[in-house]
Amino acid sequence: MKMLKLPLSEEEISQLHAGDSVMLSGTIYTARDCAHKRLFDLLDKNEQLPFDLNGALIYYAGPCPAPKGKACGSCGPTTSARMNSFAPRLLDAGLGGMIGKGEMSRETVESIKRNKKVYFAAIGGAGAIYGNAVKKSDCIAFPELLSEAIHQLQVENFPLVVAIDCYGKSIYENDKN
Repeated sequence: MKMLKLPLSEEEISQLHAGDSVMLSGTIYTARDCAHKRLFDLLDKNEQLPFDLNGALIYYAGPCPAPKGKACGSCGPTTSARMNSFAPRLLDAGLGGMIGKGEMSRETVESIKRNKKVYFAAIGGAGAIYGNAVKKSDCIAFPELLSEAIHQLQVENFPLVVAIDCYGKSIYENDKN
């Protein structure tokens, strides 16, 4: 198990390999389909994004409202393939990587390799575990999107698996990369 503090350096990313178990601590951002469309609108207009993409990790999730005494409710991953049309452009623009559930497209894998970034897999059905790892949650953009708004999360010991490393190796394929 690798204990990592965010943001990740290029050297740290280069030492991660598909299948590695990690615990992340630091800042991540949630964004799903609708938020990605809004980010693209801002990029197309050459307007400032609500957070700095450089080195940032986007978690494909929509946090549930926080119960009393908690920073966040359940916060499980959504299917990453739905973000395949967005991921390459964001990686090319400096995004540090993504967290989600399931496979990504060949184009996304190639962008991960080209940009030397990483894709982490979160466990589907473990939303309560992820919610408990969130120590602070702030909606930073598009609150009208409700569960699809962008949240800045401070996480501690957020359990993940390296799904696609910066070399293009994937837990979803048998040495095809």
